[in-house]
Amino acid sequence: MHRTLDPAKITLTLERLEARIGERFPDSGLLRVCGETIGAAREAADQAAALTAPSWPLRLGVGALILVGIAAQLTAAKFLHLERLSADDGLLQSLEAAVNLLILFGGAVWFLITLEERLKRRRALDALHQLRSLAHVIDMHQLTKDPTIVLQAHRRTAASPARAMSEFELTRYLDYCAEMLALIGKLAALYADRVRDPVVIEAVNELENLTTGLARKIWQKIMIISALDERQSPN
Repeated sequence: MHRTLDPAKITLTLERLEARIGERFPDSGLLRVCGETIGAAREAADQAAALTAPSWPLRLGVGALILVGIAAQLTAAKFLHLERLSADDGLLQSLEAAVNLLILFGGAVWFLITLEERLKRRRALDALHQLRSLAHVIDMHQLTKDPTIVLQAHRRTAASPARAMSEFELTRYLDYCAEMLALIGKLAALYADRVRDPVVIEAVNELENLTTGLARKIWQKIMIISALDERQSPN
């Protein structure tokens, strides 16, 4: 029970994070992004569960098509009458036609057998793309949060973004962004846990590397706030 990620626990953690953001920044865009992330978490839970379940209608349809193909191959072999042909009657040409039919049939069977896997892969990749977009949106919210502005005197210009946060508020805001990015990485890991597809696993690893890199930038800002605060504090 403790070796796999629990989608319900991830969603619960996001809901608590949303409550924390709402208490400190009730009118912030980050609060709305957190709400979108909660919606994505619920979708991820449903999709991850659906990806693990076999698609029986599709499998039955594929099985029926394969049986029809086998019957067609047997019928085609009867029409060739290979047992009556000799080398002079075009036996080699008939054998070549039979081999070509078998190759085509084998390719069609492989296409049908892997159809369910490819459909699930596409659904997982589409969901991971949405999570990647959310990660970039979170990064945009922290982009203008400059820690040096809070702790040092500065002169505003007409194009300067609004910076009304205190040192503590900015630290919490950045921390909330880092937490949300980490949880997006965990949502991505749900798909790698449910779908053992190398393409999906690679996409999950790329998304986790992205969220880790973005969170690292945020923590660098938090460390700058801590360093500047220690430098300005009286001895």
